[in-house]
Amino acid sequence: MQKLVLTEEQQMLKDAARGLFSEQAPVSQLRKLRDEKDPMGYVPEFWNQAVELGLAGTLIPESHGGSEFGHVGMGQVMEEGGRTLAASPLFASGVLGACALMLAGNDSQKDILKGIADGSHLVALAIDEAGRHQPLRVATKAEAQGDSFVLNGSKTFVVDGHIANTLIVSARTSGGERDESGITLFLVDPKAEGVSVERTIFPDGRNYAKVTLENVAVGADAVLGDKDQAAGPLQRLLDIGNAHLAAELLGLSSEAFDRTVAYMKERKQFGVYISSFQALQHRAAHMWSELEQLKSMVLKAFMALDANDDQASMLASAAKAKASQVAELVTNEGVQLHGGMGMTDEFDIGLFMKRARPAQLLLGDFRYHADRVASLKGF
Repeated sequence: MQKLVLTEEQQMLKDAARGLFSEQAPVSQLRKLRDEKDPMGYVPEFWNQAVELGLAGTLIPESHGGSEFGHVGMGQVMEEGGRTLAASPLFASGVLGACALMLAGNDSQKDILKGIADGSHLVALAIDEAGRHQPLRVATKAEAQGDSFVLNGSKTFVVDGHIANTLIVSARTSGGERDESGITLFLVDPKAEGVSVERTIFPDGRNYAKVTLENVAVGADAVLGDKDQAAGPLQRLLDIGNAHLAAELLGLSSEAFDRTVAYMKERKQFGVYISSFQALQHRAAHMWSELEQLKSMVLKAFMALDANDDQASMLASAAKAKASQVAELVTNEGVQLHGGMGMTDEFDIGLFMKRARPAQLLLGDFRYHADRVASLKGF
């Protein structure tokens, strides 16, 4: 049986990432980006340091400029980024973009991986079209015209879409709107004629985008993977994305818990520290036990992805469902246990709740993944 522990190299990567995020991307950095409505949505100097440390290429093969450290390795990076609410293109480009190209790209398309690894090329995934995650519900159409395609439709909730050099867009090349077959992925230049990218800023201070495609012409070389057969690679990509979102939610939940316990040890009521109240101790113990279970579930999902285990899809969805549930519990408790101050912008604890909610919804919320686990289990 595989042990749920990190190797020495993975632990070293985790420690290096923790040092970088805590020193160069503290929570105060996100607050500043939010307040100034920074046009980039991240600090380039910090991103350059992350790239120099090799974080952008953690999942990318050495032959394409990366370190091929695996999902367990990248998961530690995502977890540490969650602790400081670090804003960067790492998830959109280094996880989703890189893995999409590795899963479905041809040799020519995989050349983009070098740019992802060195931070010079950013990629964003544009697949959702409604308020809730429904990856196989695709109304955006790609009509063949000779050797080319013309795309029409719109996408929403595109993470870091406003800064992407390349968009990976799902479109329907055959079948009905809800058919699993007939979906194709395309590489689209956001500056191409007919492409409109509208930046939207969410309460978590992060940037998402609405992408509109009006008669956008792309060549046959823009097809990522096999025509009409994107559902399989896309689902694998979403398993990967959800596992890494679970890791980020684990990190932010762990930090919110640590901050809450520290506050309980310094806040006095009726002349005594509130940490001495047994009812509050029970609430803290409940959060701690949930976090410990989540740690194991997230690590198990990453190990399954690295091993190409048949259970990887189920484990990834289970981890995302649990992470969403735990993040809601811990951030709600964190704000409540900080009392009235927790409701103000003066304390950072509210920022963890604001980041948790979009991360819970992105690529499927608790209900979506709980239902998917049940389906994969045959219920």
